[in-house]
Amino acid sequence: MRFNVLGPLEIITDDGRSIDVSPSKTGQVLALLIARCPDAVAVDTLIRELWGEKPPRSAVTTLQTYIYHGRRMLARELSPLGQDLVSTRAPGYAMRIAAQDVDVNVFERLVHRARELLVDDEPEAALRELRTALDLWRGPAFAGLAVGEVLAAHIAHLDEVRLQATHLRITAERRLGRHLELVAELRALVAAHPLNESFHAQLIEVLYESGRRAEALQAYQNLRGILARELGVEPTVQMQRLQLTVLQGEDSRLAGLASR
Repeated sequence: MRFNVLGPLEIITDDGRSIDVSPSKTGQVLALLIARCPDAVAVDTLIRELWGEKPPRSAVTTLQTYIYHGRRMLARELSPLGQDLVSTRAPGYAMRIAAQDVDVNVFERLVHRARELLVDDEPEAALRELRTALDLWRGPAFAGLAVGEVLAAHIAHLDEVRLQATHLRITAERRLGRHLELVAELRALVAAHPLNESFHAQLIEVLYESGRRAEALQAYQNLRGILARELGVEPTVQMQRLQLTVLQGEDSRLAGLASR
């Protein structure tokens, strides 16, 4: 079976059926258990996810009801395999599934491996891993599911790792000499994430490496304007060094920001 959270929460059976988990409190509990597998999730953590800092007096009993309904749903849809997927394990509950059967764990493993390959100067192999990792995303993580503060923090983490993976993929493509092809994508990324200096740095570098020095300098000025307007600050010292490198007509990779 496969358990997917990088998009709407779904379970893929061995025979290829897709089981959508309803956006209910029961679905919320199952989502957190799947996200944390193979580790157990404490009862207090599950209660905080469901009700925040003001749980009802019946929180423990109500949580047990949601666990019961989750077990029934899994048993009904996956019988007999689903009957014991949710286990009671101190300090709370856990999904009895392998980590590699959850897409988010596969995603993070691939990104970690790709980072190592880039350090070893193997951009083509890294690019394959990163494309496979990013293709696992079918939409926003846990899309359509009501989430509390615990899952919200996990989603924020996943979104950050996704951005890092995108940054690494662009780095790998640049090392393979694919500068011109990246300009349009980086312009879109800068528009979508205007305060992400890494994407601005990569845009400046690919423009410069494509022989578009004036546009590279304009891209720096655009970043400077955004930071002044939104935060009242100047670009980082690294970004300023990158601008100087472009001004002096040197190898932009000496600035070192976009290749990190």
